[in-house]
Amino acid sequence: MSPDTTFDVAAPAASADAALASAAVKALHDELSAYPKPGLVSPVDSGAHADMDFALMCRSAASLAEPFEAMAIAGRAAKPFDTVLKPLGIMAERRMLAATGGVNTHRGAIFSMGLMVAAIARTATPHADISADAVRRTLKREWGAALEAHAAEGHAGDSHGAVVRRATGQDGARREAALAFPNVFEVALPAYRKALWAGLDTNAAAIQTLFTLMEAVEDTTVLYRGGVQAGEFVRKAARAFLSRGGCHDTGWQATAKGLHRDFIARNLSAGGCADLLAVTILLASRCGR
Repeated sequence: MSPDTTFDVAAPAASADAALASAAVKALHDELSAYPKPGLVSPVDSGAHADMDFALMCRSAASLAEPFEAMAIAGRAAKPFDTVLKPLGIMAERRMLAATGGVNTHRGAIFSMGLMVAAIARTATPHADISADAVRRTLKREWGAALEAHAAEGHAGDSHGAVVRRATGQDGARREAALAFPNVFEVALPAYRKALWAGLDTNAAAIQTLFTLMEAVEDTTVLYRGGVQAGEFVRKAARAFLSRGGCHDTGWQATAKGLHRDFIARNLSAGGCADLLAVTILLASRCGR
């Protein structure tokens, strides 16, 4: 199927699904705009990504609005993962690659964000707030078994996650999804909400949450670039940053910028954590509790 494939979004409930898709794209943009993020692309620089910049990433995110809307429609109807959601994800990847000239900017985000969009759409009710716990229960109930099978196949292929799993035995995004995103629901979302409640602005809250994820997650992007030693370096750096107060410390920006330079020198980027941060931002925007 060509990158110009028209997604079926002409459904009666399309307005709600379009709004959810727009929120997903905004969450990607909010993650992208946060600074300083060690090794990651931002409006300031490209981090450790020589083949990407902020404008390219923005084009990539914008290209996913229609695919996310299609995933919302499919999710609302509890369509199967293997025959509907997964093919929609592949079509979204093609749309992304067409927008970026072949650069893989958001493959991991398409998988994680697409699943979360589907789960939120399935959980949503017309006149009541939904909870993050309800979204997670929906994800487990509707697609848990299929995602577990998908994770079991994760050693095959040429994705960064598959390469890392064969080399180190560490699981990546597929296992995170099969477990219904524990690092989002149990780690990142509480950290993000706590940061906002404590008075941090959205940029600082995003950075605080990113470092919280970096301490907790075996990031396959990090492992792919630098191996197990790089993974340990990232966890220790995040732990040290948080132990000094993280973004609540008055000098946090200078510390984070120093780490950013260090990550660039080491060619490291916590891209998997960035994907989970974007998913967290979406959840926080759509779930009242």
